[in-house]
Amino acid sequence: MAVKEDLVKMLNRGIELEYSARIQYLAHAEKIKGPYSEKIVERLKEIASDELKHEEMFRNLIANYLNGSVSMKLEAVHDATSDKEIFEVNLKGEKDAIDFYKQIYQKALEGKKELQYEYETIEHELRHIIIDEQEHVVELSLLLGL
Repeated sequence: MAVKEDLVKMLNRGIELEYSARIQYLAHAEKIKGPYSEKIVERLKEIASDELKHEEMFRNLIANYLNGSVSMKLEAVHDATSDKEIFEVNLKGEKDAIDFYKQIYQKALEGKKELQYEYETIEHELRHIIIDEQEHVVELSLLLGL
């Protein structure tokens, strides 16, 4: 049962990261100004919507597959003033999230035998979330001209 308990803790931190990211993207979207701001604001709000979907996936895994309690805490949010700073802050957050989600993925893989009836769903959902976050990294990098 240690693997399930560890996964619940890790997935709850994932929820906290996603809650914070969603709030941060929505707040930052209101600060974007300039000639191309409409499309950028639209995309930041779409990314916030992706983060909400990730929250839902994590909640489902915790509550329904691992029989755990879902966190209602938030990780820290980071303010930014310029468009460039907004993109940089969120790019760092996305990269940090990917690194952490890969740790969760590895924990699930290591506990595959213990997760006899849960593993494939956990693995699939984590992979899906990581792929979404990688897409966000690409988009934010393009906005930064990287």
